[in-house]
Amino acid sequence: MKKLLICLAAFALAASAQDKKLMHCFAFTQIDAATPADWDAFAKATDALPSKIPGLGKVWHGKLARPMALTEVEGQVDPEARKKLAAGETVTLPVKTLRRQYGVCMEFSNQDALKAYAKHPAHDAWMKVYEKVRVYGTTTIDILP
Repeated sequence: MKKLLICLAAFALAASAQDKKLMHCFAFTQIDAATPADWDAFAKATDALPSKIPGLGKVWHGKLARPMALTEVEGQVDPEARKKLAAGETVTLPVKTLRRQYGVCMEFSNQDALKAYAKHPAHDAWMKVYEKVRVYGTTTIDILP
């Protein structure tokens, strides 16, 4: 019984160490003019990131099974409309819908690794390839342990 408890405790410690990882995911809108060569370069560059950036373990990328539709206000919201919104009143504003069709998820060892990734030269090089397949702007979520 004592050996079983020790094994369970060791397993729990190992599992909790794995749970410290952070998942960084983002969805994006494709550029309609992106070529198959642009997409191939994006896939190749994305797949190579874990070998270039410390603390980045795995990456997943591809077309979303269910594209996301996001509505955003076009232009600036005037101060009077902001006051009405804050008061819970109905306001009519011009909006546009964005469709996020693709996504990327990256597994980082911890939050510090995610911070370092953003400043890494390999990230800068990857961004040049990524920008050829996506409309500027993403919907990003970070899932903490």
